[in-house]
Amino acid sequence: MRKVAIITDSNSGITQAESKKIGISVVPMPFMIGSKTYYEDINLSREKFFRKMAKDEQILTSQPAPTEVLKVWDKALKDFEEILYIPMSSGLSGSCQSAMMLASDYDGRVQVVNNQRISVTQKRSCLDAMELAERGMNAAEIRRVLEQTKFDASIYITLETLQYLKKGGRITPAAAAIGSLLRIKPVLQIKGEKLDAFAKARTMSQAKTTMITAMKNDIQNLYGGLESKDVWLYAVDAQYPEGIALFQQEIETSFPGYFVEHDNLSLSVCCHIGPEALAIACSRKLDYDRIAEEALSARQGSQTL
Repeated sequence: MRKVAIITDSNSGITQAESKKIGISVVPMPFMIGSKTYYEDINLSREKFFRKMAKDEQILTSQPAPTEVLKVWDKALKDFEEILYIPMSSGLSGSCQSAMMLASDYDGRVQVVNNQRISVTQKRSCLDAMELAERGMNAAEIRRVLEQTKFDASIYITLETLQYLKKGGRITPAAAAIGSLLRIKPVLQIKGEKLDAFAKARTMSQAKTTMITAMKNDIQNLYGGLESKDVWLYAVDAQYPEGIALFQQEIETSFPGYFVEHDNLSLSVCCHIGPEALAIACSRKLDYDRIAEEALSARQGSQTL
């Protein structure tokens, strides 16, 4: 029997097709659109989601039903000794707390990571977990590493419209009206528990410059320095093919020598910010071999006591 199954939810942005390719199971997130419930990447594609958004249909997010989570866990435990479950940030949804309650019935075989990440940085945590599991670490050891490094990641987002922040109640209608009149482009930050305002710009060009500058500061001051290239760096968009290609080039120019990967913001984020949003994200790289060696050493030390 294999050791550790890595499972996440679709807030990570890992599609069902990707999940089969990389071996990470994905619990699809439910969306209520009108009177019907849809499941991300099951009967709700990105294209269908943005078509409904363009029609101004009401879209609400929810957490997966406990029965859906348990179904995925129980299937995995037929082939694996234990599970590492990486849900979206506990500060953005109650799904993490719900999963922890469910896991209490599994006698330690299910470890839930309070990773406080979402979208591309949550996906990076899943890929990091896979690397650590392949080096022989158990689920509890990997959980501790991911929780210790959960803040070693940043996402900055800018929007074309304030309409969806207003619909989600994150800004007042009056503020949205004034912002739209002044053509303000907000820059938002996701780091840790929530989506926060970071800065305001008057043009998309200024907003992109603000995001790139903020990311340079984070890498320089928090993630090992710009010269170390010790981060995974991403150019990310909601549904903005015309804008993301240029933005990715601008990031590559601003970070010479870095590999800049393109990815999409997960639909749970898009629901609150709308289409035509751009983002830059990073996650600090882990030294997998060193971490695995330290975990094995600690395990052997505890066994000799």
